[in-house]
Amino acid sequence: MRNSFTYQGSAAHIVFGEGKSDEAGAWVEKLGCKRALVLSTPHQRADAETLAERLGPLAVGVFAGAVMHTPIDITAKAMEAVKQSGADCLVSLGGGSTTGLGKAIAYRTDLPQVVIPTTYAGSEVTPILGQTEGGRKTTVRHASILPEVVIYDPGLTLGLPVGMSVTSALNAMAHAVEALYAQDRNPISSLMAAEGLFAFKTSLPRIVEAPGDREARAEALYGAWLSGTVLGTVGMALHHKICHTLGGTFDTPHAETHAIMLPHTAGYNAAALPDLLGPVARMLGGSVGGGLWDFAKSLGAPLALKDLGLSEADLDRAATIATENPYWNPRPIDRQSIRALLQDAWEGNRPTN
Repeated sequence: MRNSFTYQGSAAHIVFGEGKSDEAGAWVEKLGCKRALVLSTPHQRADAETLAERLGPLAVGVFAGAVMHTPIDITAKAMEAVKQSGADCLVSLGGGSTTGLGKAIAYRTDLPQVVIPTTYAGSEVTPILGQTEGGRKTTVRHASILPEVVIYDPGLTLGLPVGMSVTSALNAMAHAVEALYAQDRNPISSLMAAEGLFAFKTSLPRIVEAPGDREARAEALYGAWLSGTVLGTVGMALHHKICHTLGGTFDTPHAETHAIMLPHTAGYNAAALPDLLGPVARMLGGSVGGGLWDFAKSLGAPLALKDLGLSEADLDRAATIATENPYWNPRPIDRQSIRALLQDAWEGNRPTN
């Protein structure tokens, strides 16, 4: 691998530090913009409105309609808000749902984006958009999707509930795990992936024990940046294909789905690539899948798809969809193997690999 690889760094401008979200207006101006539309979920509307007030005359409104999986009908409503407001840029405040909406708008308009993450999703530093239409989630990669500025302010994550902190972090860890065995991996992406995983390994137990631990919150946000960045520089494989299938077709919650599936998909690939996933096994004291499952359990994360409302009868359809147009994967996949993997994840069994 060291003898042959291609590497291109991210063009995103990263601003990291507590209190840095106060500089959002300055970054809007540095982008040469004057009319920012602030985006959020309905749950974070009040925070978005407060941010708009801080932006003052730079803000032209708030669209607080972002939802999971970025359905295109919501994007259409947001596009109308962009048109009506005359916005020349977007400021996205929140987690993956809000970031996804901003990226969907940017993909259609090429408007500049300033993203202020409040979870550990990591999608804010990728040029990848996942959107849902007709019960199917598809992804597209394009330079216009990558936000221009990402402001990581650990202070904004202090109020993130522990459960959401854990699941969004496991979601980000999935990005890093897949980067370790990606077809187009390179030495830099592998280093960043391992560092991101270690940041979560050390910070998450502290967040569970003391949610107000500022150092632990900053360390987790650092892990989110690293894990998201590697997802933006290498390709996705089996894990993301299955999660996109479950989320897009069955509307399972995004972060929880990633958290549950990660031990199973990583364990499946570890059987074929023990060396590449060695950092995970060593970090978690044992097998790859089993170690990730034990770590998730120790944090109180969900472990079974059945607890998300997915029925056992849904697994046949999920296995079919996931293998119809599969992403590249280092270990060959077939419907029978994926159906068995989904069964274990549905029951919440501990992987052996």
